[in-house]
Amino acid sequence: MIEARGLLKRFGRVAAVDGLALHAADGRITGLLGPNGAGKSTTLRMLYTVLRPDAGEAWIDGASILRDPLEARRRMGVLPHGAGLYPNLTARENIEYFGTLHGLARAVRRGRTAELIRRLEMDSFADRPAREFSQGQRVKTSLARALVHQPRNVLLDEPTNGLDVMAVRTLRRLLSELRSEGHCILFSSHIMQEVAALCDELIVIAAGKVIIQAAPEALKAHAGAQTLEEAFVRLVEREQAGAEP
Repeated sequence: MIEARGLLKRFGRVAAVDGLALHAADGRITGLLGPNGAGKSTTLRMLYTVLRPDAGEAWIDGASILRDPLEARRRMGVLPHGAGLYPNLTARENIEYFGTLHGLARAVRRGRTAELIRRLEMDSFADRPAREFSQGQRVKTSLARALVHQPRNVLLDEPTNGLDVMAVRTLRRLLSELRSEGHCILFSSHIMQEVAALCDELIVIAAGKVIIQAAPEALKAHAGAQTLEEAFVRLVEREQAGAEP
């Protein structure tokens, strides 16, 4: 479970995130939606402890990102936007190395790596150096690396960017499986098709503030819209116009 209250992050005079609160439950996929510059990536970076909030607090399964960031990190797997791989290591070596960093015994990390390579259909490139990878292969390897220690919570920043149809289908299937296994999944996306296909709960943000958090059908009803895309546009436009959502 992921919770945040009153998160604030300023860059100079600009409040990229302004008093944001959210809740992402176990066994559910929660989508973080917003226009460019809304604060999605900044919010995720604070949650996975790369950025320290100027105010507010957040917890990963009860572990504070401020008071106990190391424990919070242990409880989550993270796929940042544009995540880098070690280019001279193979996919298998990249994944196993992260298992080592998380303190997994050799046999355990090798077993987990083999399992993730199978689940993400990576056999054809598992033993090639990462410098040769396509975008889809890089994303799959980065995701496997994030999951190697079996985290309860998974945070993904625009995970389907640059993926082809087959890679997107593989990712969708894995996220659905993780949800069925009781994991808490929080991801940002611009792609409404992905959101509609996967999400149990949606958080719409604009100018660093939460406009609404609701299930997809409730969000559409609130906006008086037939589709998620239409609802999203209406809510953001109302917020930008200074009206109540």
